[in-house]
Amino acid sequence: MKKLNIAAALLAVLFAFVLGGIVQQPVSAARETQGDAPNLAVVWTSGDRDVAIKMVFMYAHNAKRRGWANEVELIVWGPSAKLVSHDVELQEQVAEMQQSGVVFKACKACSDSYGVSEKLQELGIEVKYMGVELTEFIANSDWHTITF
Repeated sequence: MKKLNIAAALLAVLFAFVLGGIVQQPVSAARETQGDAPNLAVVWTSGDRDVAIKMVFMYAHNAKRRGWANEVELIVWGPSAKLVSHDVELQEQVAEMQQSGVVFKACKACSDSYGVSEKLQELGIEVKYMGVELTEFIANSDWHTITF
């Protein structure tokens, strides 16, 4: 039991160290990689608000601002379309991210199914059928794709 507690404590310290290093990475160090940085397609499918704030938006915004990726496209897909169409705080964050250069697109089939296509367009999100474009992102070595 004592070995298990020590292992758990070491794992917690390691996790905190790694997380701290990621969160507190200096902007200048991150920008040094900008010339070699990939393009990033972030596929946001979760209807969970915490996932949006604590993962999707945080990562996509920092990837653009800190130069971890040259281009960042955030694709609103599925339940995330409904969530962002009703959540004013998320809408404010979308606007801030757009000002930083993050491009927002939404799957038209999904947003139509939730009845929110017009609202997403009002937010400056390009609404279109995304299946082919997502497939091209996945197949293109110039783009990296991540899904939340």
